Amino acid sequence: MGSSDKLPLVEVFFGSPWEAELVRGLLESAGIQAALKNYNMGYMAITMLTEMSTGGGMAVLVSADDYDMASEVIANRENVE
Repeated sequence: MGSSDKLPLVEVFFGSPWEAELVRGLLESAGIQAALKNYNMGYMAITMLTEMSTGGGMAVLVSADDYDMASEVIANRENVE
């Protein structure tokens, strides 16, 4: 698959670093691949993330194809907790 075949990443959630990490875990447990973007540090692969930044907000990113399903999972997260 060439780089032109890849779907863009879209932001599905924005919050504190710990909230974003919880949402990422929730999405991945639902089978949706997710990544974090720290607005102070740029894009980061989850597997490379070893420390959470305490400054700024953090976004959860998913593939554009997964956006609707991810939004539904996030909207229903209170029912899961």
